[in-house]
Amino acid sequence: MRRSLLTLALAAALCALAAAAEKDAPITYRTDSDISYLAKGKEATPYQQERCRLDVYYPDNRTGFATLVWFHGGGLKGGNRSIPKQLQGKGIAVVGVNYRLYPKVKCPGYLQDAAAAVAWTFHNIEKYGGDPRKIYVTGHSAGGYLTSMIGLDKKWLAESGIDANRIAGLIPLSGHTITHMTVREERGIPAKQPVVDEFAPLYHVRPDASPILLITGDREMEMLGRYEENAYFMRMLKINGHKDVTLYEIQGYGHGMFEPAVAPMLRWMQAQGSQAGLAPKPAGQGASASDSSPK
Repeated sequence: MRRSLLTLALAAALCALAAAAEKDAPITYRTDSDISYLAKGKEATPYQQERCRLDVYYPDNRTGFATLVWFHGGGLKGGNRSIPKQLQGKGIAVVGVNYRLYPKVKCPGYLQDAAAAVAWTFHNIEKYGGDPRKIYVTGHSAGGYLTSMIGLDKKWLAESGIDANRIAGLIPLSGHTITHMTVREERGIPAKQPVVDEFAPLYHVRPDASPILLITGDREMEMLGRYEENAYFMRMLKINGHKDVTLYEIQGYGHGMFEPAVAPMLRWMQAQGSQAGLAPKPAGQGASASDSSPK
């Protein structure tokens, strides 16, 4: 009997030591590339097969981590998926997404693609060890527009059986909040002529949307009034009862403000996780606590 108790105690101690060693071990990462996010059995054109793909960068010796879906910029006309180096090694997964581009596809093709990629993430991230309750969506410029549209207009994700409010947070970086200039171009409307219709995030402001962090460059350096668009977007969200929207202006940077935006973005994600009781496990290489924007 005494020997059995000693054996059990020794086994418990070894398990505790192994768990502690795993927790203290450096996080390692891997990338699974060129994955189709199209629904199985859905007919696809050659162009869809080419563009509707994503890469998943994730910790391979941790579980329960947050995931950031990343949409590249390029005016809905150019660009390619990537895993930005500034987001690597932060204890989170990053899903880099390609989507179809104008003029080979017109609105709403790229919106449908963005929603399908986010739906794929909800359906699959747990297989990689991620927590589906901690999926955030972000993107720069055109990618920021896609982020806001699929997060605010619930119909796009509903097509894949996902409630947009399941997104843990929306982080559009210098994105249009009026109808995107390329959508306007498709209709023959000049780039500087503002339009707010069903393809504008502003059209879909609602009180129950996911938490939102808006980040832009310096209002005096940004392109085409992008800061003012986002400031008005925040104001209208608040007027309509949204309780968790923040606007962060990166002083001294224009439209290319992604790099200094990373630190406040990661801090905000961590704060959101803590408020929801979903704080991430220590990452070893987390975001700096200091603001990376110039003073």
